[in-house]
Amino acid sequence: MKVLVTGGAGYIGSVLVGLLLQKGYQVRCLDRFFFGRDTVSAFSENENLELVQGDVRWISPEVMEGVEAVIDMAALSNDPSGELNPEKTMEINFWGRVRVAKVAREYGVKRYVLASSCSIYGFQEGLLDETSTPNPLTTYAKANLMAEQAVLPMQDGDFTPVVLRQATVYGLSPRMRFDIAINGMILGFYKNGKIPILRDGNQWRPFVHVRDTSKAFIMALEAGAEQVAGQIFNVGSNSQNYQIYPLAELVAESVELPFNYEWYGSPDNRSYQADFGKIKQVLGFRPDYTPREGAREIYLALKEGRVSDGMKTITVQWYKHLLEMQEFIRQVEIDGVLL
Repeated sequence: MKVLVTGGAGYIGSVLVGLLLQKGYQVRCLDRFFFGRDTVSAFSENENLELVQGDVRWISPEVMEGVEAVIDMAALSNDPSGELNPEKTMEINFWGRVRVAKVAREYGVKRYVLASSCSIYGFQEGLLDETSTPNPLTTYAKANLMAEQAVLPMQDGDFTPVVLRQATVYGLSPRMRFDIAINGMILGFYKNGKIPILRDGNQWRPFVHVRDTSKAFIMALEAGAEQVAGQIFNVGSNSQNYQIYPLAELVAESVELPFNYEWYGSPDNRSYQADFGKIKQVLGFRPDYTPREGAREIYLALKEGRVSDGMKTITVQWYKHLLEMQEFIRQVEIDGVLL
């Protein structure tokens, strides 16, 4: 089976592409490669991998030729990045995904899996399942919800869309990120001996390892249409709903260091716990990793020099850099004409 993975060179996508190749799938990876191609370089010799540079908003529909399934992950990721330019975020994270789904259906693609986020729950009390009323508080979350609402009605006898609302992801990836909770905590501990905690530490979040959420996408890909058609699944596990301050304590304990911390930022206005009973019951999904293991693997990788931080590991910083470079090049071109 040939699978198109949009955003396949990203934090989750680069892990997912590797797992798909291990299982013998043919993978067409569509990405802008803003963070470089080295995130998928480990698979460059695999004859089942095809790299396509392009943007979901205007890539030729022919990218769907021969494709039997699409995993749609291309997006401006996380809330801070989404607020850099809300209009562009909507163009990519909403309209771009709707376009991918429409073109996929027109080309006879059978399965379409949309990468969404539990962030659409925003701020709510209690354990929230897939039937709970969304409360998106950011452009990123609103675009995810709008994409869900647009693609699920496309279901028919030949086209099966399914939505995966992912918990906050953690763990090692070829496209490493240190701007997400557990990963950032470990980096702060490693560099400064203190875990950075976003105020006020009482907010709830669900978590899932990057390899586990990748596994969930493959399960949604391989499940029978009657199990997943038109369905939404929260991706994670009930045991990995954590308040941020106790999570920081757990992270310190995981790497056997004294618990020291420092506050940063304004109080978080997002707080939610998710119920993951549906994906466990319907697809048999169970995570293989816990935050303890994820924290240890990142800390060890930092100590051994297998991973390091930099501008590219903080998504919003890298996007700002790209925007500044774009403006610099534009100004040079203008000056060149004037001269």
